[in-house]
Amino acid sequence: MKSLFLIFNHQLTREQESDARTSLGVGEIITLPSDLKELWGQIPPHLPELGDYLEPVRDWLAFRAKKGDYVLIQGDFGACFIMVSFAFEKGLIPVYATTKREALEVHQEDGTVKMTHQFRHQIFRKYRSE
Repeated sequence: MKSLFLIFNHQLTREQESDARTSLGVGEIITLPSDLKELWGQIPPHLPELGDYLEPVRDWLAFRAKKGDYVLIQGDFGACFIMVSFAFEKGLIPVYATTKREALEVHQEDGTVKMTHQFRHQIFRKYRSE
């Protein structure tokens, strides 16, 4: 059975976990170890290139994942590009979660507007290499 590796800054919701098991057919969902989660969540904005910085994440994925496994990749655009490319090279299936955004405006007595945004999971969409 396929696994889903999580390379992103959040925790899967119950809805996302259920969808991953149903639509992707994954049995195991594997999160980044805490040190790599911190590394992924705090990508330094001053670095001109991310290849060396992301090497520990690539090494972890190369060691743990097998061809045909899924990888949920979301975060810094450049880091995502590098990791999606790496996933394709290794025969993995990179995906990202799509959401429906719901906004609620509440007009306050003092004239301000309080905005509340909720994001509801829709599907996991495959990245394409073309």
